[in-house]
Amino acid sequence: MATAPVIRSVPSDRREEQVDRRLVRSLADKIAAHAVVEGDTITNVPGLRLFRRTNLTSCTSAAYEPSLILYAQGKKNVQVGGSTYVCDAGTCQLTSVDLPVFSQVTKASIEEPILAMIQKLDMTLVREVLSQQEFLSSDPCAGTRGMAIGKSSPELIGACMRLLDLLDASHDIPFLSGLVQREVIYRALRSPLGKHLRAIATLGDQSNRTARAVAWLKANYAKPLHIEELAEIAQMAVSTFHLRFKTLTQMSPLQYQKRLRLHHARIRMMNDRLDAASAAFEVGYESASQFNREYRRFFGRPPIRDVKAQQLSVGQVGVE
Repeated sequence: MATAPVIRSVPSDRREEQVDRRLVRSLADKIAAHAVVEGDTITNVPGLRLFRRTNLTSCTSAAYEPSLILYAQGKKNVQVGGSTYVCDAGTCQLTSVDLPVFSQVTKASIEEPILAMIQKLDMTLVREVLSQQEFLSSDPCAGTRGMAIGKSSPELIGACMRLLDLLDASHDIPFLSGLVQREVIYRALRSPLGKHLRAIATLGDQSNRTARAVAWLKANYAKPLHIEELAEIAQMAVSTFHLRFKTLTQMSPLQYQKRLRLHHARIRMMNDRLDAASAAFEVGYESASQFNREYRRFFGRPPIRDVKAQQLSVGQVGVE
C-alpha cells in the first residue's frame, strides 16, 4: 500500500475502554455466530452483511458504497486517495458516497479472524431521521469527507447488536428491522461522525450536490469525462466543483474515474475471463497500450500477470 497519512480512531479513557472492550467482545461473538464462511455473508436483514476472514490479504482494489461498518475483531487498512484509515476492534467506519479504495487485512488468524458488520445506508431513511426535531437545528459542516472513522459509542454498538439479534428471530425481521435500522442511523448521526453523513443527506448542501455528481460518475465511468457536465450536475462553477469533489473523495474526478475503470476491468478479466484489450475497451479506454501502462502503475503488475496472481487468492477482488 502506498505511503499515505494514517488516520486512526480516537481512543477513550481507561474506564470507557474497559466497558467498550466488553461490548466489542459481545459484538464479535454475535457476528461470529452467523459469519461462518470466509468473506461476506449476506443476511436476511435488508442491507446487512457480515464479514469474516481468517488470513491476511494483499492490498487489493474494492468499491465501497454508502455504508456503516463496525469492526469487532482484527484489523484492516483502507486507503482512499492519499489517506490510509486503520480500522481495528471498536472502530466505526462511515462511508457516505461511492468510493474506489484499496483494502488490506493486516490482522487476522484462524483463532481470531477479522470480524465486521456492514450495514448499507439508505439515504431516504437517513433523510427521514434527519427530519426529526432534534436534527433540524444542526447545520451540515463544510469540507466533510466521503469516508471517516471513529470509536464506536456504546449506544451505537447496542443498536447494532439488536440488529444482529434479529438473525435469531427471522419472523421479527419484516417488522422490526426497519425500526432498529432507524436507531442505528440515529446513533450514527448523533456521533462525531454524524456530520459527514448529515452533509451528504442534506438536500441543497454543497456536499449533497457534489455527491450527486459522484453518483453520476460512478454509474457512467466508461463514458468520456467532461468536468463541465459534472459541475453542471452539482450546480457549481467548475473550479468550486473540482475543489469540493477532491475534498469529498480525496481524488480528482479524473483519478476517481481511472480507479473505477481499472477496478472494474480487473473484475471482468478475473470473473468473465476477458483478455486485457477487451476489458480495456469495455470500461472506456480507447487505447489498450494506455490501459496496460496505467494498470501496471496502479496494481504493480501488467494485467495478465496480476490476474493470474489474484486467481491464486480466491475472493481478493470485490467489495470488502
